[in-house]
Amino acid sequence: MSAGDGLRVRRVYEAPEPADGARVLVDRLWPRGLSKEDARLTEWCKDVAPSTELRRWYGHQGERFARFAERYRAELAQEGAQRALERLRERAAEGPLTLLTATKDVPSSHAAVLAEVLQEGS
Repeated sequence: MSAGDGLRVRRVYEAPEPADGARVLVDRLWPRGLSKEDARLTEWCKDVAPSTELRRWYGHQGERFARFAERYRAELAQEGAQRALERLRERAAEGPLTLLTATKDVPSSHAAVLAEVLQEGS
């Protein structure tokens, strides 16, 4: 999935590509079965991941996505997340940025919402 303007959202399990630029994992939990070497991360930014409570409530149930996105955006508005968002915006300004998640359904994931938030604030 491409979010435009050098911002991409991909599964962390996909092989790295030159176009990825900075590769930032945006999940709170480390992806199962993936070594740190294979992930080839620039950064692991847990501060922008949804809270454990919100992640568990959502459970990737499609009918909850709109409400999940709304609640996640509210979490991103909090101070700790705002600092992390600013760091990600700075990375995006320096060149291509790829947000990585272990989620199977990337378009209905927090990473897709995060990409929208980053684009809105740029």
